[in-house]
Amino acid sequence: MSLVRRRKATDKASSSDSQVPDKDSPKEQEYDTADVDVQKKAQISKSKAKWSCVDSCCWFIGCICVTWWLLLFLYNAMPASLPQYVTEAITGPLPDPPGVKLRKEGLRAKHPVVFVPGIVTGGLELWEGHQCADGLFRKRLWGGTFGEVYKRPLCWVEHMSLDNETGLDPPGVRVRPVSGLVAADYFAPGYFVWAVLIANLARIGYEEKTMYMAAYDWRLSFQNTEVRDQTLSRIKSTVELMVATNGGKKAVIIPHSMGVLYFLHFMKWVEAPAPMGGGGGPNWCSKHIKAVMNIGGPFLGVPKAIAGLFSAEAKDIAVARAIAPGFLDNDIFRVQTLQHVMRMSRTWDSTMSMIPRGGDTIWGGLDWSPEEGCVSGRKKHRNNDPQTANGGESESLVSQVKKVNYGRIVSFGKDVAEAPSSEIQRIDFRDAVKGNNLANTSCRDVWTEYHDIGVGGIKAVAEYKVYTSGSLLDLLYFVAPKMMARGGAHFSYGIADDLEDPKYKHYKYWSNPLETKLPNAPEMEIFSLYGVGIPTERAYVYKLSPSAECYIPFQIDTSANAEDSCLQDGVYNVDGDETVPVLSAGFMCARGWRGKTRFNPSGIRTYVREYDHSPPANLLEGRGTLSGAHVDIMGNFALIEDIMRVAAGATGEDLGGDQVYSKIFQWAEKIKLKL
Repeated sequence: MSLVRRRKATDKASSSDSQVPDKDSPKEQEYDTADVDVQKKAQISKSKAKWSCVDSCCWFIGCICVTWWLLLFLYNAMPASLPQYVTEAITGPLPDPPGVKLRKEGLRAKHPVVFVPGIVTGGLELWEGHQCADGLFRKRLWGGTFGEVYKRPLCWVEHMSLDNETGLDPPGVRVRPVSGLVAADYFAPGYFVWAVLIANLARIGYEEKTMYMAAYDWRLSFQNTEVRDQTLSRIKSTVELMVATNGGKKAVIIPHSMGVLYFLHFMKWVEAPAPMGGGGGPNWCSKHIKAVMNIGGPFLGVPKAIAGLFSAEAKDIAVARAIAPGFLDNDIFRVQTLQHVMRMSRTWDSTMSMIPRGGDTIWGGLDWSPEEGCVSGRKKHRNNDPQTANGGESESLVSQVKKVNYGRIVSFGKDVAEAPSSEIQRIDFRDAVKGNNLANTSCRDVWTEYHDIGVGGIKAVAEYKVYTSGSLLDLLYFVAPKMMARGGAHFSYGIADDLEDPKYKHYKYWSNPLETKLPNAPEMEIFSLYGVGIPTERAYVYKLSPSAECYIPFQIDTSANAEDSCLQDGVYNVDGDETVPVLSAGFMCARGWRGKTRFNPSGIRTYVREYDHSPPANLLEGRGTLSGAHVDIMGNFALIEDIMRVAAGATGEDLGGDQVYSKIFQWAEKIKLKL
């Protein structure tokens, strides 16, 4: 029986085994294939799920880099003449550069030339710094690629700032100007400043021994460039050497932008007795200078400087602030962008050199301004005759849409900017009680003086409602007393009643053309060269910022606009070069120094040469050869030709005298200034 039972059990086991499919059978192979397909699909879905935004960004950046390198390779591989061939095929034959044209006419280098760069266009390099700046010895902190701004922004701000008490180097930091022509030939790769002018001068025989870039640390007050770096002494000795080694031929000085004010200071310094001055004697300028050809000179200051000091912005920054307020205003990753900009720029004494000068006499009051009407840089007819330029309203020089109160440089609200002055109710801010009652404990690393005036002081500023040039100084002393106390020791903004007063021998007055005399140099010539035809900032509509502990409390109200083009994005525009209004650039040569006046006792001849702005016809033209913009005008062929002719021996009369497109002579006559 046991045998029978064992056999039955074996049969059952074999039968159960026979029911398990054979792995090698076709049916089993179908099962295995299905499993593999499922596993592959699962892996694909997992891989798709892992693809992220970072991967997309990496691919996008990679495509851009590959495209860039490909285009760069093609650009370097193409014949040098191809870009010019393509441009001429589209635009027609290009005119000869001024250097080629004048060389064909037989002009050759004659007088040595000296370039005086303006604010921010000169390179600065590090000579000593803190630990965060290791590896940057003699590397550019300003100009060039600006690589350190992105790599270590807070370290960069720390080294670009000056001492808030002395206006000189902070302890352990030495930043110095780059020397030579490379100091300001290009501001950044591909963005020329002096390079085009230098290249054209070289075509008629100029070289480094007959050209000199008077580079200086543009952050410092003008007198402090001599105290710290002896820059003024270097300019004096270099000009003397250039004149002596060129057969006694006097130098042609070419300042640009703030360099115009810097050289005004130099002309007083070089003749003043030591130790305050250079001790060159009363005839130094007469012996060494043929002509001063000022480009885009802010002789009477610029309203744009007020916006920069008051709220660390101008029109372009205000628009960006309105579009992306979170980036510029909020404490994102502790960046606090505008606060850092304000803290840094308020240590630069040079910014205070461009505060508007002359008060309400020059810039207008609550109900008047020299420009009057809407003057926003529209196209004008050419007019070279000052007498005709003073004519009546029949001239079609400017389209006047309605009266604009340009004298109200800062207004809190569009309604205040447009209202009759009798309807404006103001509360004087000067007696307001300041107090550190603004919550700002987390912002002390980006301290600005707004943190100390408190909520009460901020409200008092807004309740005064409207500020003219005369009250703007009081406003700045109220909101930034330490900055203005430091700047007030180096600059002055008034009009001299008596130029014989001994107080005007102090250097703080030397860069103000309304508080100093031109040198005794009757054979010298002074030119005012500047662009017109571009809307230029003249007055602003402000509002209070939303309350927050790190905010700058005031900002331009970009929602304020008008049907005409005079008020755009909270900014009232006039005719100018995009930075300097015509009034500031042209008044002194058009009237203040014209003939023998108390500001020009020796009767130095003055000329106004305006260049009507014409934008590039196409992208291939680049920044254009007919530009009137504040920096781009340095590539304007007509301006370069005028400079080269004077450097080769021509006079202002040889150039044709005045060249006027604006109403500068008419506006100048409206200013009641004792001459």
